[in-house]
Amino acid sequence: MERHTALLLLAIALLAYGVYHAFYAITMLVAPASPLLLLAFALQAALAILAAVGVWRQQRWAAAVLLLLGASVAATALVEAFVFGIIAWLYALLIAIAAIVIALLLGAYVKRSVPPLDRRPESPLT
Repeated sequence: MERHTALLLLAIALLAYGVYHAFYAITMLVAPASPLLLLAFALQAALAILAAVGVWRQQRWAAAVLLLLGASVAATALVEAFVFGIIAWLYALLIAIAAIVIALLLGAYVKRSVPPLDRRPESPLT
């Protein structure tokens, strides 16, 4: 698969993930829910949408946002397991490890796809 097509598919997947979690966070506003979980899912939605825009536009900061998204997914799973007891601890550990590994792999792939900066100073005569 061509790198540009893979990045476009990744951006679409990140956007879908972000929109899904945005709707999930909105539905948590209606029913009484923990503010910590609401904040965690809203943060995931915002980071996923921001990462989608960064990957789509091939920005240099997209890899860092992907790493932050992976960290927030891992933290959310661990909070759901160890603080609230919503999910099993072993499953939360699996989600956390998978989120970090996937974020590292996607971050490295996106970082290699970004064109390098041209750091040559321009002459004032040109």
